[in-house]
Amino acid sequence: MSNGLLFATSIHPGVEHFPQSLQHAQLADELGLDILTLMDHPYNREHLDTWTLLSALAMRTQNIHLGTNVSNLPLRLPAMLAKQAATLDVLSGGRVELGLGAGFAWEGIRAYGGPQRSSGEAFRAFRDALHILRGMWDNAGGSFSYEGDIYSVRGARPGPAPAHRIRIWTGAYGPQMLRLTGREADGVWVSISYAPPERLPFIQENIDRGAEQAGRDPSEIRRGYNLMGLITERSQKSDESIVGPASYWIDQVLRLHREHRIDAFNFWPSRDFTVQLERFASQVIPAVRDAAAQ
Repeated sequence: MSNGLLFATSIHPGVEHFPQSLQHAQLADELGLDILTLMDHPYNREHLDTWTLLSALAMRTQNIHLGTNVSNLPLRLPAMLAKQAATLDVLSGGRVELGLGAGFAWEGIRAYGGPQRSSGEAFRAFRDALHILRGMWDNAGGSFSYEGDIYSVRGARPGPAPAHRIRIWTGAYGPQMLRLTGREADGVWVSISYAPPERLPFIQENIDRGAEQAGRDPSEIRRGYNLMGLITERSQKSDESIVGPASYWIDQVLRLHREHRIDAFNFWPSRDFTVQLERFASQVIPAVRDAAAQ
């Protein structure tokens, strides 16, 4: 996959969306997008299991990478999550991207037997999970142990090994999580609805600070932005989405790249997926790539 700008789209994991989900995944692959993502809310009875659905989508696609945006850690034991991701990476020929979140909708998590965590506990669990995921992958075929504050692995025999080095993207908004992203992860996914452009400098500064603390080059951490909205004839001002003609989208995406260092854009149309994705792929992506290259 290119080290330059990345373009993604997200597919709804709803049960009633399944036939269309297969078609949409194939379309995204044919149009040359880089990444396909799914949200992960296991407690939602209207959603298919995200990892099972990703496997089905992987079998219907050839080149596009597939991942979670983001996986629900409290209901996904990190050692088993490592095995799920590695397995899908083998089956898909090295196309998995793992997005990881510390937790959302705690009432639903608790209803499914998961923990109710404070912000401090969620952070420590997330930190443990990052060490365990990478440790399990790096030690496939051998043995791995880790003693954490929340999660521990004692003499695990990891495997299979992933087909490639799986990138870990975090769903991070607070300063601690963002600095942890800079220290330990490969990228971040934030949404325009939760992090409008004026908040992006705060996000970038904290990621940079974490990377520098770990002796990493901050430019190595991918900066992903979930862009909800529609490509339409007329522009519509909104703090939570982008709505307007392709030219408006091009201007907005380039501004996010040049002013805020966003280098991965996840197009999340609210309706008319096929038409919207075709417009994004044919009218927005090529123009953005050309302008960014210049």
